[in-house]
Amino acid sequence: MAKRASYLRIVLAAASFILVGLLVYTNIHAIKRDSTRGNIDSKSPTRGARSSGLQRMLDQSKQSSLSRTATRIEGATVSMETEENINDDMLQLSTAEKMRVHDIETKVDGLRNALEELEKKFRSFGVGGDVKESEAIKLRSSPSNVARTSIKDEQMKRTKPRPHVNKEDLTGLNILLLYADDWTHHTLSSFHQTKPLNTILKTPILDALASEGIRFTHNCVTTSVCWVSRATLYTGQYLSRHKTKEPCCWNGMIKPKKKLDEPPENWKELSIYELLKENGYHVGHAGKWGVYMPFNKEIPFNVEEDGWHYRKIGKKMWHITEKNEADALRFLRERPKDQPFFLNVAFYATHAKDSDVRQYMPQESSMELYADDTIPMPPTATEEAWQKMPYFFNDKNEGRTRWHWRYDNHTKHQTMMKNYYRMATEVDSACGAILEELVSQGVLDNTVVIFTTDNGNFHAEHGLADKWYPHQESIRVPLIIRDPRMNSDLRNTTNDEFTLNIDLAPTILSAAGLPIPEKMMGRDIAQLYLSENTEWRTEFFYEHPTISSVSYIPSSEALVRKNYKYMYWPDYKYEQLFDLVNDPGELEDLFNSDDPKNLQVALEMKKRFEELRDIVRSDEIVTL
Repeated sequence: MAKRASYLRIVLAAASFILVGLLVYTNIHAIKRDSTRGNIDSKSPTRGARSSGLQRMLDQSKQSSLSRTATRIEGATVSMETEENINDDMLQLSTAEKMRVHDIETKVDGLRNALEELEKKFRSFGVGGDVKESEAIKLRSSPSNVARTSIKDEQMKRTKPRPHVNKEDLTGLNILLLYADDWTHHTLSSFHQTKPLNTILKTPILDALASEGIRFTHNCVTTSVCWVSRATLYTGQYLSRHKTKEPCCWNGMIKPKKKLDEPPENWKELSIYELLKENGYHVGHAGKWGVYMPFNKEIPFNVEEDGWHYRKIGKKMWHITEKNEADALRFLRERPKDQPFFLNVAFYATHAKDSDVRQYMPQESSMELYADDTIPMPPTATEEAWQKMPYFFNDKNEGRTRWHWRYDNHTKHQTMMKNYYRMATEVDSACGAILEELVSQGVLDNTVVIFTTDNGNFHAEHGLADKWYPHQESIRVPLIIRDPRMNSDLRNTTNDEFTLNIDLAPTILSAAGLPIPEKMMGRDIAQLYLSENTEWRTEFFYEHPTISSVSYIPSSEALVRKNYKYMYWPDYKYEQLFDLVNDPGELEDLFNSDDPKNLQVALEMKKRFEELRDIVRSDEIVTL
């Protein structure tokens, strides 16, 4: 018996090494393939490629396409062969990094479970002793197993059959989503071409993309924070419906110790990834998911990168934007050519590395950009504007804390904004390499290309940094769509309608020719350029939950129109009203004004705000 036990331990140890080795080899092998990116032959034929502003920009972008072997971070050079200078273990882990650590722990749990199964098989052959019957009964009836079984059974009961898909309606169009992070609406040089507030920022590829499509000038998010906005992207629902209030917990569920056997109902029923995959699309995700999902997403291509700017992988020091680009190119080059594809390139940039004092860390090749420029200070980046914020905004507020990190003196503001702009231009360059790959494959003109972002960002406006609140800098974000179905006379135009992030999922599904699930709350944006006289929304409801505490990030809500904005701060029952036409900086609160006109507007908007809020938070099937 002792010999058998010893033999079992040797076999299990060997199996453990084999499983771990396979995991490590698979990841390193993929990473090595990534390092061969960016080698597009400029002389390769481009079937059906346009002779256009976009093509010219793509040709130019190849000259600066990320040949980075060493990276200078504020004077420190980090080469491919040296240890990483950024020691994340010495820093406070961000929420995203904690999610990645949990993901690693989950993989380890998976290996442990596999070894346990192997041990059971050995025992079934009489090796290593028998499992006592009482222990087996205890294992089968453990609370965690019972919970998983009941959840699965309940999901099977509740999940509705898919709406019928007529295969003749499928368009066969490819769909490329270029999804950046923390870009406010004017983080595009094409915005400043029409409103020259800032002639310094350069995003030439995205400007060229807009010249072949439509730039939507009033595109907004319904909740301005990473994980909520991304859950809205995946499901087409408001926060109040998908209930993903925390980055740890999809659908508001308590974070389970192990992954669920089945995805929850709202993922299976609404996820654009699931719906596209089930209808013949080769589906890929490269980059940030933004929210931990305790279930297997089971998409053909999934590379998750989140929470870092620099990381040594194998022998190479990567910047996250070049890693996002490399993964996107690998997906496009290895995809089956007999299927349409959907790819979400979910860039982490320009999100700050919150736990690092440097915040924004661009690539070496970008450090000369903006070096001799002076970044203009926003008109509302004043002490006066800060003093006009509601009385409960103080130095305990996280927006003010991050303002101190980034913008509380001129030198710091210049350093942070230049590095932020460098990271934005790097994303622009990566978009160029990805679009060039579509040109080289001859599929650009069969691909709907969408560029947008998860939320906006304060760059010292109102004495704040980051996002969360209902002000324009936070909720208004870029949106560019280049669509082969678009009439030529609409290209290189702008559209001023209110488009929202709840519209992205319906727009993507409609581009594929799929029906929009009735529980999605948004609209197909393509109707604004494919149909005439389309009726569209003129207002929308905004919501954001309390994060951590009411002093840290208080909850906020709003009714947003082009001319006025009504804000409500539920934790303090505090109301505001702003005239966006005469006060675009949102400085003069009119809610308590003696002017009868303002009083009438305030009362009407408050009533409508409550109506929309109740609709959003009901179970009513509605398109907003």
